[in-house]
Amino acid sequence: MKSAKPMSLLVAFIPVLALIVMLAADVSLFGEDSSYGSNQIALLIAALIAGIIGVIRGTKWEEIREAIALNIGQSTEAILILLLIGALAGTWLMAGIIPAFIHYGLLILQPGIFLFAACSVCAVLSITTGSSWGTIGTVGVALLGIGTALGLEEGWIAGAIISGAYFGDKLSPLSDTTNLAPAVAGTDLITHIRYMTITTIPSFVFALIVFLIVGFGGSATTTIEAGLAEGFGDSVRGIFNIHPGLFISPIVVIVMIARKVPAAPALFIGVLLGAFTAIIFQPDAIKMIAGDELNFAAAAYVASMKAMAVDTVYITNNALADNLLKASGMNGMMNTIWLVICAMTFGAVLQAAGMLKRITAALISGVNSAFGLIGRTVGTCIAFNILVSDQYIAIVVPGKMLKDAYDEQGLAPENLSRTLEDAGTVTSVLIPWNTCGVAQSGILGVATLAYAPYCIFNWVSPIMSLIVAGFGYKLKYKDGAG
Repeated sequence: MKSAKPMSLLVAFIPVLALIVMLAADVSLFGEDSSYGSNQIALLIAALIAGIIGVIRGTKWEEIREAIALNIGQSTEAILILLLIGALAGTWLMAGIIPAFIHYGLLILQPGIFLFAACSVCAVLSITTGSSWGTIGTVGVALLGIGTALGLEEGWIAGAIISGAYFGDKLSPLSDTTNLAPAVAGTDLITHIRYMTITTIPSFVFALIVFLIVGFGGSATTTIEAGLAEGFGDSVRGIFNIHPGLFISPIVVIVMIARKVPAAPALFIGVLLGAFTAIIFQPDAIKMIAGDELNFAAAAYVASMKAMAVDTVYITNNALADNLLKASGMNGMMNTIWLVICAMTFGAVLQAAGMLKRITAALISGVNSAFGLIGRTVGTCIAFNILVSDQYIAIVVPGKMLKDAYDEQGLAPENLSRTLEDAGTVTSVLIPWNTCGVAQSGILGVATLAYAPYCIFNWVSPIMSLIVAGFGYKLKYKDGAG
């Protein structure tokens, strides 16, 4: 039988504090390499500590095991999408699609407007498709290459891409989180989206202004060796046949996602289209991967499999091109998947041992005002993103726990649904061990701690939610006031 003695907050926080100490040590000692093994081990050690405390207090191992299996099972689709994005990067590189994006982008975009343009493009695409992951994994990867070639810092580029992608994801009626939040809170989709504009649009405008100021101020630029960017186009054309027809595959993928084709099959079709595009238009690129000793049919098969699964690297006489013309296929995503599994394990053990429930109870105690309730919602969502490492749980669980409290305050359910998105959806990508933070770091190849400070929209959004609540601006009540 489980212990009847209530768990103290200090006991509930022991695994969390242990994790924080270990992650701080990892960052200090390993730097950006901390996500390549040490963070994973830290998560598992913290999970073990939580499990031992849980067992001592009466939690059965079978309960912990089932919670872990359930949590990892819920991340199956995310893991599959990560693998497919890795394969997509490989075949789109071999097909010349990513080099074409970078080539044309260098002709059109200038450093001063790049961050503003990248954020805007990702916002439009994410609204259209409803997928921040799909936007970042396709156009985002190409924009990162363009920005790098222009001499911009990777952290600023990734921050602009993620800001735009999460703004669009947040407002798109096709987004899973945009549908999930009102369903949990008890309102309808259109009301939820309209009410979100009160905080979301000002946050996005603020982010765009920052990116514009930073771009023209040169704060995000670095010095690249003279002549590297100028020689990039010649190097690319020496390997690939660059022409607008290469964009057919990306357009097909975007249209499929916009028409609500699930992300996994849409991305897989994009992978295969990339391979076919390479076979049709890029025979030289295929031979460079497979070797000249094979006939073309065999070379096309070998090169396609390599591009999907392992490293694809093109060597030129241009250092910048050599840095950008490489991909790691599905194999490059395995470390990210390892981190996702470890993070989900940690969250599952905390939940099974009753620690999440105790921490949450402390977070929401003593609420007696609309501002206090919204503030606690923001804090609870962020805490769940940190503790459970999953944005969906950070929306669903706080939403279910706090719904009655909003009813008691007389607040309309759209107040809750908006706050769940303002804090739960957008902050997930800022946590290095959260599935979203892990995924975007793996997709873009930029460490979470390297891009997180520059995700302006993602920081401002929960703050804007608190500001609006603090002024009582357009708070909706059940009687129609506000």
